[in-house]
Amino acid sequence: MAGTDVAEGSRGPDGTAVDVIVVGYGPVGMAAAALLGRAGHRVLVLERYAGLYNLPRAASFDDETMRTLATLGVAETLLPKVRVQPTYEWRNGSGDLLIVQTFAATGRSGWPEWNMMYQPDLEEALDAVCRSMPQVEVRHSSSVVGLEQHEDRVTVTVEDPGGSRAIEARYVVGCDGGNSFVRSALDVGLHDYGFSEPWMVCDFRFRRPTDVPRALQLGDPLGPTSIISLGPAHHRFSFMLDSAGDFGTESDPNRVWKRVAAYLGPDDADLIRVATYTFRSLIAYEWRRGRVLLAGDAAHQMPPFLGQGMCSGFRDAQNLAFKLDLVLRGTAPDRILDTYQTEREPHVRAVTEKGIELGHLQTLRDPERAAERDRTLLARRAESAAPEPMRFPDLADGLLARGAGAGRGHLSVQGVVDDGTHRDRLDQVVGAGFHLLVDEGHLAALTHGRLLDDLAEAGVRVVVPGERAAEHGGAAVVRDVDGTYRAWMAELGCSAIAVRPDFYVYGTARGSDAVAGLVAELLDAIRGGVTARDAGADA
Repeated sequence: MAGTDVAEGSRGPDGTAVDVIVVGYGPVGMAAAALLGRAGHRVLVLERYAGLYNLPRAASFDDETMRTLATLGVAETLLPKVRVQPTYEWRNGSGDLLIVQTFAATGRSGWPEWNMMYQPDLEEALDAVCRSMPQVEVRHSSSVVGLEQHEDRVTVTVEDPGGSRAIEARYVVGCDGGNSFVRSALDVGLHDYGFSEPWMVCDFRFRRPTDVPRALQLGDPLGPTSIISLGPAHHRFSFMLDSAGDFGTESDPNRVWKRVAAYLGPDDADLIRVATYTFRSLIAYEWRRGRVLLAGDAAHQMPPFLGQGMCSGFRDAQNLAFKLDLVLRGTAPDRILDTYQTEREPHVRAVTEKGIELGHLQTLRDPERAAERDRTLLARRAESAAPEPMRFPDLADGLLARGAGAGRGHLSVQGVVDDGTHRDRLDQVVGAGFHLLVDEGHLAALTHGRLLDDLAEAGVRVVVPGERAAEHGGAAVVRDVDGTYRAWMAELGCSAIAVRPDFYVYGTARGSDAVAGLVAELLDAIRGGVTARDAGADA
């Protein structure tokens, strides 16, 4: 238990034991609990396992996820334990390079774009964050077996070593994985893309430095194979099976060592895990029903070929946490939570469908079709040697400004700034949350009336990136060390950029009058949950 026993201690003014119950204590549940606890809310996490799972599942995360981890204070702890990977190769059975994806050492979010990790390291770091917060309690060996919604609360029935008990919360977030009890209790169906395949996952711990491909998809019709780094000390080989029933035979350690003999042997590494895994492509039809919401694998499951499963769950947690924070503080109405699925589902579907497209290419078993694939992709590479970019979709609707200004709904940019005493990425210098980035020449537009005071009261940090740091009562005037923000504003042709706590751009404005208008819209959104669709209807 962390801190006081929030579930059995004094109840809040609304009569509930806690503000939010998070069901499931994997990375997404941990992130959701930590973000809500960081905002000051009473959180109870219920996990059916007796301790941390302590086995790797996910293998990587992106720069956007690292920005979340930095917000929670664990990015620097994790950096020595991850491997920054610059490329991702797709080859055929003959070893010909069909596709290569490249990743920047510093991505849009200010961190390396692709980080290979050993998941227990990540979970250990997040667990430490959750247990450091007195507002957050984590209960293991606690299975949720019942869920009942009321007008103003949810009653959760839990079975633990002490028996069965009922706990009330204002909201419940189901982060309990692909076999989610919460989703089943809500009777929420799943859209099945029909793309699922059985694989055997073999994890190794290195005994010594070994030259092994770090990020390779091998599209060999004789046996599709994935070889992925799990950080500096671990590696994963995954083999597609003809059927799930083959696992009993193929998982024999001697057979596994024969499969990997071209890359490493027992002197190089220890075989620490062999598991069977059938990846699926499923998306829940409803991610919110009343006061219960779904996140991570409980809401969606996708093929592993883009390494975006866990990253998508972190985006869910960020999106939900800042909106729940507004609701729980009484700032915004409950209906703001309806924008969660509106914003997240199109992104998840686009990533899932791209993963399916790449998965179909990688898992071709028919030699003729595989040869046709090779000819097509090799010809495409011959025409252009440029890397093949993967751009994730922007937000199109939801908690966004009315006007479709340049950059609205885009993932924001994070650069290095200096406030005169501290030089670091923006979040670490001025803090996380809502940001309003304003060009120096247009700061005066906010000094009339109470705009700066209103922004401060709403929790919006006003940041003025410029040539040097300076003192200002209502804004952080910082030096734009690498010119990141000057370049971004020039690209968008704007004077101000409003950024949400989940790092997505609420809206942009050009000119002093438009800046004041954007601020008014942002304040309406924070205070009243006004969405782009609402604002358009009222216009």
